[in-house]
Amino acid sequence: MGQAFDADPLVPCERARSNFVRDIVQRRAHSPLDLTRWPGPTPKRIVQFWDDLQRLPDDVRACMESWRQLESEGFELEVFDMISASQFIRSGLGERYEDAFKACYHPSMMSDYFRYAYVLLEGGFYIDADDVYHGMPIDHLFVDGRLKLQPFCYDIPTAQMVPPSIFTEPGANKPGWIFYFNTTPLIAPPNHPIVERALLNATASLEAHRDTELPEVQATTGPGNLTRSVFEIINEGCSVEALKVAHDWELISTSQWPLSYRNDSRNWRLSNQKAYSALPLSVNQ
Repeated sequence: MGQAFDADPLVPCERARSNFVRDIVQRRAHSPLDLTRWPGPTPKRIVQFWDDLQRLPDDVRACMESWRQLESEGFELEVFDMISASQFIRSGLGERYEDAFKACYHPSMMSDYFRYAYVLLEGGFYIDADDVYHGMPIDHLFVDGRLKLQPFCYDIPTAQMVPPSIFTEPGANKPGWIFYFNTTPLIAPPNHPIVERALLNATASLEAHRDTELPEVQATTGPGNLTRSVFEIINEGCSVEALKVAHDWELISTSQWPLSYRNDSRNWRLSNQKAYSALPLSVNQ
């Protein structure tokens, strides 16, 4: 059994964001949505990133290839590495954003930062390289201009994820639960305000830490940054209809476990706030 908490394990700002996400995730629409401000479609473009495609592990390659079946349904697939992503960011956003991308000290941070930049500029569907596609139809996620995000819930006392079938039910909650949005998938048309804020917040955080310690991954570019950005934009007056919660995303895709890279410094959880250096080529094959 997990340890019981006498006090809230989250600081007040974290609890406020968690409660905010819980309310969105568990809300059920009782009237037709007004999507006139969020017209579609969203580009049917799938984008992925791996920092060094010459060192792409075979098991990760298999996950990436699982999405190619959607090409027959009109989807385009694009894959970027560290060099092409940096060039894309510089061309579309300028030197400041390229410098922020280069300040990402781990490939996971690079992929987070790149997805915000790409989806903001081009629109489409970013999916992590280690997510495998299960073959379910996804066309319905591209008919309008809302941002589609996957909700997560982590139980701090047990150090385990809460299944969506449990935490998405109205009223479901426990003191040790923290609700947040994952960065994959990230589906939106160009210039979505939440994606823009996520990019701006990540950029500012990277700049603030440039000459000091290495920043924490989740809060700087990952789900913490994205969840904060959703919280800010909607509380500043943007309609909650700017966002669609993908409650059943695990039926469409899941992150594959185990994979070879998860046991070494290529896994951000093992390299968080530590300088990252690529492993020898032989280890990555």
